[in-house]
Amino acid sequence: MSLWRALGPAVPHPKWTEALRAAVGAGLGLALAACVLWVIAPQAGTLISHPLIIAPFGASAFLIFSVPNSPLAQPWAVVIGNTLSALAALVVLQFGLPALASAPLAVTLAILAMATARAMHPPGGAVALFTALTAPTDWNFAASPVLAGSAVLVMFGVVWAHSTGRAYPFRQPAPSPHGTTDQTPARRHLPPPGALADLLSRLRLEANIGVEDLTRLITAAEAEAATRPLAGLTARHLMSRDLVTVAPTASLPELAAVFHHHHFKTLPMVDAGHYQGLVSEEALVGVSDPALTAADLAHSAPATGPETPAAELVQRLADGKEQALPIVENGQLVGLVTRSDLIALLARPLSS
Repeated sequence: MSLWRALGPAVPHPKWTEALRAAVGAGLGLALAACVLWVIAPQAGTLISHPLIIAPFGASAFLIFSVPNSPLAQPWAVVIGNTLSALAALVVLQFGLPALASAPLAVTLAILAMATARAMHPPGGAVALFTALTAPTDWNFAASPVLAGSAVLVMFGVVWAHSTGRAYPFRQPAPSPHGTTDQTPARRHLPPPGALADLLSRLRLEANIGVEDLTRLITAAEAEAATRPLAGLTARHLMSRDLVTVAPTASLPELAAVFHHHHFKTLPMVDAGHYQGLVSEEALVGVSDPALTAADLAHSAPATGPETPAAELVQRLADGKEQALPIVENGQLVGLVTRSDLIALLARPLSS
C-alpha cells in the first residue's frame, strides 16, 4: 500500500468538463498555430501533410490549456523560454560537435538561459533538444516556427481561457476597491507578497503556484474555517424584519430626516412592497437640491433570498461595495442583513 502511495497518482481526478475544455483548447490552438506558420512561410511545408508546428509545442499547449495557473505556463515563460532555448541550441550547433555532445549541451544552455531570463518553461528543454537534433541551418528558425508558434498558442490561450471561464495569464493582485495601496481587509493579516514568495522558494514550490494564487488559497481556507460555525444559518435567521423604508418619491429633506432619526447607513427603497434599490447615507453628501428624490439617489444593489447561507452573506458583504443586502421573497422585500448584523454574529465566540 505504501508503494502504491509513492508511485500512484499524485493529483486528484480532474473533472471531465475541465479535461475536455483543456483538450479542445489545445487542439484548436495547435491547429491555429500550424495555419499561421504556414501563412508566414508557405514555401517551407504544406498545411495538411507537413504542418510547420514542432513537437515541443504539444507540451507548451498542455501547460497553457491544462494548467493555466502555473507560473511555467505564463506568456513570458512560453514565448521567451522557447525562443531562448532555440537560440541556445543554434549557438551550440555553430561548434560543429557530434549530436551526442551538442544535444545535451543545448539543453544545458537552454536551462541556464531560461533561468537567467526568469522564463522557466519545461518544453523549452524539448525545443533545445529538437533544434540540436534536426540542426536547422537558418537562424530564422528561432523566430519561425518557435517564437511565432509560441506567441500564437499564448494568444489563443488567452482567448480560450476567457471564453471558457478560466483566468489566463496569471492572476495578479486585484487593486483596492477604494483606490488605495492597502490590501483588502481579508488579506491585511497575511504575510506580504515578498514573504510568501520566499516561502514558496524554500518549499521548492515556486514553479507550481504563484504568490497571488497562494494568497487566494490561504484566504479561501481561512474564510472556510471562519464560516464553519455559521453552518445551518441563513439570511432568514439574521435579517431585520421591522424595516424602515422610503418611497421612490421621498424628497432629499425627508431622506436626511430619516437617516438622522434612525442612524442607519442604508435605507431600502420600496414601491408597494417591491424592492427598488438602496439609498446609502453617503449618497446625500454634497447634494443640496431639494427636488432630488430617493429614486434619483438610489442604486440597484442586488437582492438575495431568505435561504441564502450566512457564509455567502459574509463573503458578499466583505468586499466593501455594500453596507447591506436586501432579502426578497416572492418579489416582496422581507428583510435586510447589514454588516453590523454579521459583525455581531462573528463576534459571538470572542465575547463568550
